[in-house]
Amino acid sequence: MLTHNVYFEGQVQSIGFERNGRSATVGVIAPGEFRFGTGGAERMTITSGALHVRLEGGDAWQFYAGGTSFEVPGKSAFFVRAEAPCAYLCEFL
Repeated sequence: MLTHNVYFEGQVQSIGFERNGRSATVGVIAPGEFRFGTGGAERMTITSGALHVRLEGGDAWQFYAGGTSFEVPGKSAFFVRAEAPCAYLCEFL
C-alpha cells in the first residue's frame, strides 16, 4: 500500500511504501530549508539534484549530490537545505 505524506505546507512530499519487509519513502524537496526529526535510523539517498545537510547539534553543513547518501541516527534530527528541487529515497533502517 502506498501512503502520501505532505510536510511544510506542501514544500516536501513523499510516497511511502514497503519493500522486502522494510519501509521507505521517495519524495521531492522544494527549494528552502527544513528540519526533520527521526524516530529510527534513516539512510537518505539523493536521486536527483543536491542537498546541503546538517545534523542537529552539528555546526557544519555537508553537500550531497545525486547518487550519494547519508545516514541519520534514530531519535535525532537533521536540517536540509535545497537550492533547487531535489528528489530522494529515504530508507528506514
